[in-house]
Amino acid sequence: MEALDIARWQFGIVTVYHFLMVPLTIGLGTLVAILQTVWQRTGREEYLRMTKFWGKLFLINFIMGVATGIVQEFQFGMAWSEYSRFVGDVFGAPLAMESLLAFFVESTFLGLWIFGWKKLPAKIHLACLWIAVCGSIVSAYFILVANSWMQHPVGVEMVDGRPHMVDAWAVFTNNTALVAFFHTVTGALAVAGGFLLGIAWYHLWRRRRDGIDTVDAAGRVVVGSSATIPGRDKKDHSVWIKSLRIGAVVAMLAFAGTAISGDLQGKLMFQQQPMKMAAAEAACHDGTSFSILSLGDPGARDCSQVVAVFEVPGLLSFLAHNDFTTDISGVNTLVPQYQAKYGTHLPDDPMYGERAGQAINYVPVMPVTYWGFRMMIGFGGLAALAAAVALWITRKGTVPRAPWLMRLALVGILAPFGANSAGWIFTEMGRQPFVVAPNPDMSGIDQVFMFTAAAVSPGVSAGEMIFSLVALGSVYAVLLVVEVALLGKYIRGGVVSAMPELGGPGPRDSGPGGPRDDGGGTGGTGGEADDDVLAFAY
Repeated sequence: MEALDIARWQFGIVTVYHFLMVPLTIGLGTLVAILQTVWQRTGREEYLRMTKFWGKLFLINFIMGVATGIVQEFQFGMAWSEYSRFVGDVFGAPLAMESLLAFFVESTFLGLWIFGWKKLPAKIHLACLWIAVCGSIVSAYFILVANSWMQHPVGVEMVDGRPHMVDAWAVFTNNTALVAFFHTVTGALAVAGGFLLGIAWYHLWRRRRDGIDTVDAAGRVVVGSSATIPGRDKKDHSVWIKSLRIGAVVAMLAFAGTAISGDLQGKLMFQQQPMKMAAAEAACHDGTSFSILSLGDPGARDCSQVVAVFEVPGLLSFLAHNDFTTDISGVNTLVPQYQAKYGTHLPDDPMYGERAGQAINYVPVMPVTYWGFRMMIGFGGLAALAAAVALWITRKGTVPRAPWLMRLALVGILAPFGANSAGWIFTEMGRQPFVVAPNPDMSGIDQVFMFTAAAVSPGVSAGEMIFSLVALGSVYAVLLVVEVALLGKYIRGGVVSAMPELGGPGPRDSGPGGPRDDGGGTGGTGGEADDDVLAFAY
């Protein structure tokens, strides 16, 4: 493999890994802020417990997200220096604003929230969390502004072969960015909703297994309380049933939001990147039909070996134009158009190195775009359906004792993560062979594009890229083990793991602002050694 291929693998692996943390941070942070708001307004202890428990998991994920996200920016200069030079005049503003928000606003106010229990006035303490959460959301917007410019470059003019920003308003209000932002935030809420649902189901199942909760003849829950298991009182049941139902409702509403925003995003893609959408549908020929299933060898440039097994007439036209009759250009029609506009071979330029003069394949890797598009929709729809089923099953206040249903609920947490990751991979891989896609629907700046082959750092060898890939992969593997272990520890521990003052074993901090000093507990025993890596959090 050459340096370009290794650099693409490295960037893809690191980005997908980091993106696993991003939607959970945005979605879960928003829900924790809402839960604390409800607690402040009602004074009901179960909402304090929910804030503490879900807040602990939010903090673990936030810390890992920061650690894995820092590597992203280093890659631009180390592995993609030519790309950085090309987009630098445009990317400087949104990335600088994202850094200010991520490393100053988010971190500062989240720190105030962590250390501010019983030290700050209640409303100010709550405001700190909301500012940190809003900072993470706005931070995501600036990242999407930069990414969307790569999908749809606007607001620039070419000067000496490089784009220079001439209209900041056009860049920051890029229609691609606005729709992508809505799609990303609703996708993040879907992740958080599934997260709450699966973990809450697990704890309700444990209460049934341990005989704390039972059901009457009509199947309604009879909430019990354990004198021997710390924290397993009646409020504990309220924590989990409320969390489950909140998570299910959020998951369903978020899926509706992703469906609406996804439809808008698809219509823009048909205009701005028609080859991406043609590859996503395995649409080799012009037509109106949407392929539910296509088989064959999609690697063929002319799609001659792709066979549509099952199609829905008119649906592709509806997705693109809101009608059922307009023909959509297929791959075989688009390839000659791209070749006429952007050439059949890479330019004979030193920046391309050994790749200079190679033939350009304008068809992205069709199996990735085709199945990525379907996995995104399929996993998202499956998670929403599971949420609806969970609401129905738990309508009488508890979950069945069946272990397989509990395991299914836990595995179901992965579905919205899979939908988010598949969507990102589809969006980025479908842009190839461009790292900055051309802008066919905007006259005058169609020359703003960059081939991925020209973006990699010319002075970095394949060996160096392999070393950095192995090094980063190893570090990320360790971080994955750490995060899963920490999440598993606190999930199994339940609310007591975040509030040991309820009487269970766990970390103690007898000082001011420690776990016992939260204004909502009954006081702890203190005295044990502090073995909680996040004891400072509360």
